[in-house]
Amino acid sequence: MSAIAADARLRDNGPDLRRSLSPAEGWTALALTALMAATVAWSLDDAAWVLGNPGYGDFLFWASLMATIVGFAGAMTGWPRWIVHFIGAVIAALVLPVLVGSVLVPHASLPEMFHATATAVTNAWIDLAVLDLAVTPQIGHYLLVLGIVVWSVGQFAAYAVFGHRRPLDAVIVVGIILLGNMALTAKDQLVLLVAFSVAALSLLARAHAVEEQTIWLRRRIGDASSVRSLYIRGGTVFVAVAVLGSLVLTASASSAPLAGAWTGFGDRLIEISQSLQRYLPFGGATRPVGFGFGQTATISGSWTTDSSRAVTIHLPPGDTQRYYWRAVAYDRFEGQAWAWTAVREIARAGGDPALADQADDPTPLGLRAPLQFSVEPAGMRGPYVLSPQDVSAVDQDTKLFVVGSTGYFSAVQLSQTGSPYAVTALLPVARDVPGGRTQNRLRAAGQAYPDDVKRLYLQVPDGAMGPAASALLAEIVAAAPSTNPYDLAATIESRLKQFKYNQNVVGRCPPGTSVVECFATIREGYCQYYASTMAIFLRQEGIPARMVQGFLPGSRDVQTGTETILASSAHAWVEVYFPGYGWQLFDPTGGGRAQNPPLVLGEPVASANPSLGPGSSGLLLPPRRADESPGQTGVAGRSTPAGPFGPGLLMAVAVVLLLGVGGLAFVVWQRGPRGEVSAESVWRSLGRTAARFGFGPRPTQTVYEYAGSLAEVLPGARPALETVARAKVEVAYGRRQLPVVRLTALRDAQRRLRLSLVRLVFLRAERRRRRRRGL
Repeated sequence: MSAIAADARLRDNGPDLRRSLSPAEGWTALALTALMAATVAWSLDDAAWVLGNPGYGDFLFWASLMATIVGFAGAMTGWPRWIVHFIGAVIAALVLPVLVGSVLVPHASLPEMFHATATAVTNAWIDLAVLDLAVTPQIGHYLLVLGIVVWSVGQFAAYAVFGHRRPLDAVIVVGIILLGNMALTAKDQLVLLVAFSVAALSLLARAHAVEEQTIWLRRRIGDASSVRSLYIRGGTVFVAVAVLGSLVLTASASSAPLAGAWTGFGDRLIEISQSLQRYLPFGGATRPVGFGFGQTATISGSWTTDSSRAVTIHLPPGDTQRYYWRAVAYDRFEGQAWAWTAVREIARAGGDPALADQADDPTPLGLRAPLQFSVEPAGMRGPYVLSPQDVSAVDQDTKLFVVGSTGYFSAVQLSQTGSPYAVTALLPVARDVPGGRTQNRLRAAGQAYPDDVKRLYLQVPDGAMGPAASALLAEIVAAAPSTNPYDLAATIESRLKQFKYNQNVVGRCPPGTSVVECFATIREGYCQYYASTMAIFLRQEGIPARMVQGFLPGSRDVQTGTETILASSAHAWVEVYFPGYGWQLFDPTGGGRAQNPPLVLGEPVASANPSLGPGSSGLLLPPRRADESPGQTGVAGRSTPAGPFGPGLLMAVAVVLLLGVGGLAFVVWQRGPRGEVSAESVWRSLGRTAARFGFGPRPTQTVYEYAGSLAEVLPGARPALETVARAKVEVAYGRRQLPVVRLTALRDAQRRLRLSLVRLVFLRAERRRRRRRGL
């Protein structure tokens, strides 16, 4: 038809038409084609796929406009299709890197912009292909891909309309891409859909008018220009009525006749997207098409869920305990994502012990109670088993995913995705019974971590801890009652809960900033921000931790044992490793989201190995029992009577002792530190003074361990001890030069410690008794 139309025009208009560059469809058709392509650019820009920053996509409109002009110019030259597209690709290869570079390095020269894009793409390839990272901090390659998509749409649409004379092809291709992007983003883009519809229908009407005019010209009947005007006016009225009618239906329609056709589509889309997640841009307001968990957990600027039902779990009737439902655990942190390190697959037959012969086998780890339940998938039809804490057995064939040479849990994958399954779990018993789990038992667990635990769960990548994160961690450590792993974990959990819960922190931190540094800076975020920060803080202090994802407890009918879990309960939390007990759940998420009950305190327990745990000196005195009278002091379970002395003599002795201690304290205070002070001299003075009273440092103790042991004996001196210990570590191991303010604080701490250490003389006898008993 295009050849016939061209012949007719040439015959009727002669050589003037050959020299004309005006399209037969008119310049209005070019504007409508550009508008269609621009709607795709605006839709991608509005979705803010790259880090949720809408400013990154501003160049897409210019890319679509230039691509439309290139496609139109190529069509008007009369060159073959492949030559036009090849030349357009060459122009895109020169123009798009410059446009992307204008985002990466604004106000730079054109060569510098091109070089910035090339560098970003190269670094992204190294991160993903060479270093095998789960996510890359680079963004240039994401922007370049989006630019290529928009350029391809504009160039194809223009050539389809003016080269092939097939506007319907352009409408279909551009419409599919636009609707696909709109389906994935939660942003309301109805205006863009209306603009596309108006442009597409108007273009089709204009193309039809041109076709009819050509036919009338070829047959030489009537006034061809009048026919064209008639079709264009009628088409315009049709477009207006169609668009207005569509808007009315959009506002009033309530049925969903095709809803059943999409059942399970979201889950399949998630499975595909998780395998490609490391190559896709992340961020923006994503529309929930389903949900699941995978081998990587990329943390973007927003957390989007819905209120649909995820799963229904059938528990024993009468069970009132609230369970966190774990799906996957991650060991490797990469700044903006968590992943599995060299995961191994182990096939398990239905009913076989899932974690047998693996390091995370719960059987030898303290007292465990079995729990049997079944899971009925609804909205979540993903492949991973849900279970509170440790899976013992599943009633169908599964694959166990573990990391490390000894096998630490990552996930258990079902063989029949989407079907109900039954699980037996082994749960820690949180009671003060032999083998039970209490606060004091975890405090006494020590830090004799297996080599695999230290290798996997103590990793802190470069850049994870910036200035804000380091300052926040120092503040939390200073406020902790001790540096014992349990106390430190509980303090971090409590402190982070004070931060603001916010599901959208898009654009609040610069690109490439780690989640931990971002959260410490803005102090807002959602569960993945809280959990990542706590896990990395603990690792920074030498305490193994991992991030876990699953679901919060749902709503349960206690009489029937039926628990309904919504998609909005998807959650991330932390598990901390304690030798002899395994992993303990901590949930630092604020905003009232955390639902984990505190552990019972329990009776005091002697440390498993004092030399291995910070702050564990063996000098912890048990508190007085409730059945002890005020005249007794509980030391190692023995009581001491008040004696036969009268109150007058006791008061006199007390006064003498008070005067003696006061005089000694006055002398020490007056003497004070002389001359210049340094971290090394204050630390040596502290050790010598304490050693005179039998509390000198042991050879196996670190600086923080010794300071912690003294703080257990002298709680009031804890701030001064921490000041001296921190200064010693920073100078001796960090090679730092302390400023004048820190030296002044160090001098004050030494002055206070001289007075506090005098009290050690009254504890010397107790120290000897505990040493004879091996405590």
